[in-house]
Amino acid sequence: MPEFTFRKSSYSTSAGECVEVARNIPGTVAVRDSKDPDPNSPILRLTPTAWADFTAFLR
Repeated sequence: MPEFTFRKSSYSTSAGECVEVARNIPGTVAVRDSKDPDPNSPILRLTPTAWADFTAFLR
C-alpha cells in the first residue's frame, strides 16, 4: 500500500470539520476525514482529473 503524505485543508474549521488530501503518489489524489487519521480508516482515491473536476464543481 502506498504511503500517503496527507495535508489538512486550508479551509479546516476549529471544530475539526475538514478533510486531508495527499498528492504525493503519481496519478492518485487521496482524501480522508481528518478526524479519523488511522492508517486502516477509509481513504477515497481519485485520479487527478476527477479531483480537479470535483474541486471546480465546489467553487
